Amino acid sequence: MTIPAERIRNFSIISHVDHGKSTLSDRILELTATVDPREMREQYLDSMDIERERGITIKAQNVRVEWRQHILHLIDTPGHVDFGYEVSRSLAACEGVVLLVDASQGIEAQTLANCYLAIEHNLEIVVALNKIDLPAADPERYAAEIEQVLGLAADDILRISAKTGEGVAELLDAVVERIPAPTGDPGAALRALIFDSHYDQYRGVVNSIRVVDGTMRDHSRIRLWQAGTTHEIEEIGVRAPTNRPVEELGPGEVGYLIAGIRAVGEAKVGETITDAAKPAGAPLEGYRDPKPMVFCGLYPVDGDELPELRDALEKLKLSDASITFEPETSVALGFGFRCGYLGLLHMEIARERLEREFDLSLIATAPSVEYIAHLTNGKTVPVDNPSAMPPTQNVESIEEPMLRVTIITPAEYTGTVMDLCQTRRGTLDKMQYLSPARLELIYRLPLADVVVDFFDQLKSRTKGYASLDYEPAGYQPDDLVKVDILLNGAPVDAFSSIVHKARAQDYGRKMTAKLREMIPRQLFDVPIQAAIGGRIIARETVKAKRKDVLAKCYGGDITRKRKLLEKQREGKKRMKSIGRVEVPQEAFISALRLEE
Repeated sequence: MTIPAERIRNFSIISHVDHGKSTLSDRILELTATVDPREMREQYLDSMDIERERGITIKAQNVRVEWRQHILHLIDTPGHVDFGYEVSRSLAACEGVVLLVDASQGIEAQTLANCYLAIEHNLEIVVALNKIDLPAADPERYAAEIEQVLGLAADDILRISAKTGEGVAELLDAVVERIPAPTGDPGAALRALIFDSHYDQYRGVVNSIRVVDGTMRDHSRIRLWQAGTTHEIEEIGVRAPTNRPVEELGPGEVGYLIAGIRAVGEAKVGETITDAAKPAGAPLEGYRDPKPMVFCGLYPVDGDELPELRDALEKLKLSDASITFEPETSVALGFGFRCGYLGLLHMEIARERLEREFDLSLIATAPSVEYIAHLTNGKTVPVDNPSAMPPTQNVESIEEPMLRVTIITPAEYTGTVMDLCQTRRGTLDKMQYLSPARLELIYRLPLADVVVDFFDQLKSRTKGYASLDYEPAGYQPDDLVKVDILLNGAPVDAFSSIVHKARAQDYGRKMTAKLREMIPRQLFDVPIQAAIGGRIIARETVKAKRKDVLAKCYGGDITRKRKLLEKQREGKKRMKSIGRVEVPQEAFISALRLEE
């Protein structure tokens, strides 16, 4: 039986990282008796081991709960800036959001970013100040700050503690009262939106869906709009929070769908599902494809695992649509894939998931960003791998991607934060006080300088109090050069990098010094050089191992000793011309972590 739309509420919980979204989800599951108390555990909806270990949400999760004769679909979203795409997908399945703000920290950069996302989607916003049980909580002050910055009335802001459960019942009442019921015509042609997917090795692709119009019935035939394929539904159901099959899903309902889809690329996130017999007139508005910001090469340690790596990447892309990958080869590392991510944490998590979930051992090259090279013949080429940069003499200019970075910091750290941004070639766009003690700074910064360790530096310089959010801000030309590292005269593509001209010398020196420590001694001298084009800017030498050829030569004529040394020198020369320098795996991994 289809549930009447006026009894349904779909909402997401959004906030800055660590403001208590997952804890609030736990309390809601307890309060609505959705989960048996014996099975209850912390971070109930975070199903991945890696989420529990790090204490962060990576995947948005949905669950159906019942509260005062209403059905609530709750979507718990990630808070970290790298997973903003997950948040935007979840919001498309909702009519409202609960914006959670820490009552001891106030508005943070991601709070603003997620709030603007919700406003963009025309969603109803219910604001709650969480953690009022903490001694440092100051709800009155932060309620006034929210009113001033976001324009949401301070009187409507709820005070809750997700840890103790205080105020959570009132929050659910506010969700029922303030968030509108979904609109949709049960008699219209079926239109449902896929907002998440994952791969189950026994059942194929499992999609999370939101029905917008019409009714989806079990065992009916459906058509995927963009893929153009038809399938028979094997099972539809709701997550409560374990999967519970149902006969049909009506307008506004959120659930899951299994339709024997085996081809991983078919059921993409943002796809519209319609009835095969009576298709709808037009698809639903999908999502803008996210643009990867950070690229790195992923190579299997064992070259035979390349097919497994490809399969693993395809399955990972199903649950995380923002990853891109294409094959590439490297002289030093063999065959692998060039992968694109939304940020550095995203890159780290994706690599860790590949190693854990698919049992692979991988080497990742240094992260790089996508530059645009303008050539002397008038052409422009995008370059996401430094080794693919055309020769220096053919390059007219290079443009690099920029970010608009929003930093919210206590006023006493203004100087250190501005100093950090200045050293990273940043330009200040705007500076405003949110309250006498807190300040918002907006900078334009090159992505290449943010991506490596900017976040860590910001946190350590402000004792963890500053928060960061960023968005792409186009491209801008700068004085950039490609630095090559040569071992024994041959360039090693894995160590190439594009850096600002003023820093090239420093980078070259650091890299050559680090490699000198890492590369084992050979039977001949190994020069390690950093070069821009044909010009060497730094050099170190790994000295040869020496066999003592004079050991058996005691006393006697000096010419005998000279002859033996001469013979040794000739042998070394010949060896150098034919010898290959073996670079151990550790040297790659260690040198690529140069920034540490």
